[in-house]
Amino acid sequence: MGIIKDSATKHPALATFGLLFGATIWGVIWYPYRLLEEAGVSGAYASLLTYAAALLLGGLLFASRWRDLFRSPGTLLLLSLAAGWTNLSYVLAVIDGEVMRVMLLFYLSPLWTLLLARVLLHEHAGRRGLLVIGFSLSGAFTMLWDPAQGFPLPRDIPEWLALSSGMGFSLTNVLTRRATHLSLPEKSIAVWGGVTLLALLFLPFTSAPLPGAMEIPLAYWMLMLGLAIALAVTTLLVQYGVTHTLATRAAVIFLFELVVAAVFSYLVANEALSVREMIGGAMIVAATFFAPSGGESAPPRND
Repeated sequence: MGIIKDSATKHPALATFGLLFGATIWGVIWYPYRLLEEAGVSGAYASLLTYAAALLLGGLLFASRWRDLFRSPGTLLLLSLAAGWTNLSYVLAVIDGEVMRVMLLFYLSPLWTLLLARVLLHEHAGRRGLLVIGFSLSGAFTMLWDPAQGFPLPRDIPEWLALSSGMGFSLTNVLTRRATHLSLPEKSIAVWGGVTLLALLFLPFTSAPLPGAMEIPLAYWMLMLGLAIALAVTTLLVQYGVTHTLATRAAVIFLFELVVAAVFSYLVANEALSVREMIGGAMIVAATFFAPSGGESAPPRND
């Protein structure tokens, strides 16, 4: 971890890039998962296959680091469960729920991050941090909230999944930043393994049939392979970024996903961007530039 820390100190933009890259990938990844769902590969099954492939790819890349996983099994297990539930519940929610409602409930996560970072990391957002979080959340509400649908409280299972996914997302990021004794490969393997495990446990409770290998067209196998590679790269960059960025700042940067999702839906689904969405997106982008940097807070403690 010494090399990673030194690199982050000399090149803080790299950590921010990792977070923006992750936000970009998650802003578009709902689309291929929906394509797989339409092809008969359920969200849980697709998550299992793609993350298992990412785990295999990452496991081969970091073959020499597997023995390190037994140094802190408790921390890795907690990180695995938090990350696993975050990713699995998000995919299930965005496939079965109303996308705008799902994203709004998920992106209440800066509120949970603010609380968790204060308790677990002893990070003080400060007046500037609170203002930035409030401004970014206002941008999210401007983009997503439909007054006709009322206050964003969960109304069905997909929306409860979205809310819990946002909580898991905050916990995952805070745990990642707290676990300074773990290496980047360890954290990444924990994420891939966590999603794979929870998706496997979740499958027996789904009503959707599981198609055999020969029933899935080659094009969709290639799509899942592409997803696995994208997820592997994204996990590495995001884990790096979260490790070296204030948890509250990372939560604000991740809101960039909403901007990407809005633009992507316009490009692939010809959904026009409203003035309200453009204003909200601009607020989120502006907030990422004003969020406090890691240098303004004491480093996370492990006590």
